[in-house]
This record gives sequence, C-alpha cells and structure tokens, in this order.
Amino acid sequence: MKTEELLCTALDIGEQMLISGAEVSRVEDSLQRMISSYNIKRVDVFTITSSIVTTVTDNEDKTITQTRRINKYATDLNKLHDLNSLSRKICAQKPEADEIHKELESIVAKKPYSLAVQCFAFALIAGSFTIFFGGNFLDAAASALIGFILKISTYTLSKLNINMVLSNLVGSFILSFLAILFVFLHFGNNADMIIIGNIMLLIPGIGITNSIRDIVNGDLMAGILRFSEAIIVSLAIAGGYFLAALVLGGLVR
Repeated sequence: MKTEELLCTALDIGEQMLISGAEVSRVEDSLQRMISSYNIKRVDVFTITSSIVTTVTDNEDKTITQTRRINKYATDLNKLHDLNSLSRKICAQKPEADEIHKELESIVAKKPYSLAVQCFAFALIAGSFTIFFGGNFLDAAASALIGFILKISTYTLSKLNINMVLSNLVGSFILSFLAILFVFLHFGNNADMIIIGNIMLLIPGIGITNSIRDIVNGDLMAGILRFSEAIIVSLAIAGGYFLAALVLGGLVR
C-alpha cells in the first residue's frame, strides 16, 4: 500500500473514532499503531477535539502530512467498538486499502436505533430520573411525555445542522417551558423534579468524562478544550431554563 493511501485510510478511521466519542489518546494511539504496522519509519499524530494532524516518514525518507477537520459529534459506542476491532485487525493482518475501505463503509453505514426507539428511551430515562430525584408518579408521567417531545425536538434541530450549544439551549427551554406549563395545568406536582429528570438527558457526561481522561493521559490541550466545551453546553442548558422561567415567570412556584 502506498504511503499516501495508507495515511488517508488511517485518517478515515481516526476521524470516525473521534466523531463516535473516542478520547483523544485512543485516536492517537490507534493511528500510531495502524500506520506503524506497515513498516513506516516515523509517525507523528496530533489530535484535539476538532482536528487530527498526522505526519508520516516512510523508509525512503519521504514525509507526508494530512489533516482532518472534525465539525460534528454523534456519540455511538457500538460504532466505536467496531472501529476499534477494525484497527486491531489492521495491525494484525495488514490488509489492503480496498478491504479496509469496504469494512469501514460497512461500519459507517450501520444505522443507529430508530427515532421511535430513541423517543421511548428518552421518555423512560426522563421518567426514571424524576422518580429517582424524589418526584411522584404523576411527575414521572409528565417527565416521560416531555422526554418524548425533547427527543423529537433535538432530532429536528440536528437535521437543521444547528450547533450543539444552540441545540441544548433550545432543548432546555422547551423542556423547562413544558414542565412549568404542565404543573400549572395540574399534570404534575413538582416542576423542578420534572425539569431535572429531563435535563439529565442533555448533560454532556461523556464529554466531561473524556476531558478528564485526556488530562490524566497528558493531553492537556485536548482535555481543556473538551472540558470547556462541556461547560459551555452546561451554561446553555442553564440558559434555556432561565429563558423559560422568564417567559412563564408568573407560573413558577
């Protein structure tokens, strides 16, 4: 396999790993191992949350650099597992580019759970968290309905290519607005329990966890960037509640 083709193929995999929720250290290590397995003299990989830069030097002292810009994230741990398996297969068997691309296309083409299943999961999780934090069963029913609506809202926003910060701001506003309104209409007793049950769906838990792992692994820049992103998203969630409370100020108890 030519060096340019090898580098491009490895970056295709690294890009999908980062999009699917992999921490920076995993992406860098996977790229390093995949490329080095083809007897490349030197591999230098620099990854942050929004970019991958890789430079390789082959046995003929030819140096090539390629960069990938990451514009979106869609956490998918099943896809990430498949990508990890593919990277290990490449290290062990050193297949040709055509075979790698065929498997990669198959992994990328796998569809996530249907919208109906995701809506059901959102409703179940929101209702369960409401009970967990002290709400009653009526609160849980209201929370489940709002969770269902929240998933449809965030799905629609993602199709409109709305960025993550604005999407979470709008999502938080919708769930807070509905929670306050439902309690006012006596479909629920505790607006705060309904809100917290649904806000748990928006909290960037994986982002915060990966940022800490990146910092512990010594990737300070990537870790700080990811942590800052999580903080901004959290502030957007808080801002959504603030706007809803401002609009329905007379109904808040």
